Amino acid sequence: MPKVKKIPQRQCVGCREMKDKKSLLRVVKAPDGTVSLDFGGKKPGRGAYVCHDVACLQKARKSRALERAFETAIPPEVYDAMEAELRGADGST
Repeated sequence: MPKVKKIPQRQCVGCREMKDKKSLLRVVKAPDGTVSLDFGGKKPGRGAYVCHDVACLQKARKSRALERAFETAIPPEVYDAMEAELRGADGST
């Protein structure tokens, strides 16, 4: 009987649902303190995961979930840039 490969699960900080790691977008706080989106999932630093949905990013922003996960204040410009990138990736306006 073949062994079933385990699929890593991560929790979205916006909707708090457990999903497959590959279906989520990683937000990373780099060692220098900058916060950015990690489309490849390989950037060094502390990571948190958000669904590929602007609504989940907005929930995370409202509840300050990313700030708690990274233990640092995140400027509004960073959230705006992440939202613009998500909207561009989704193809919506």
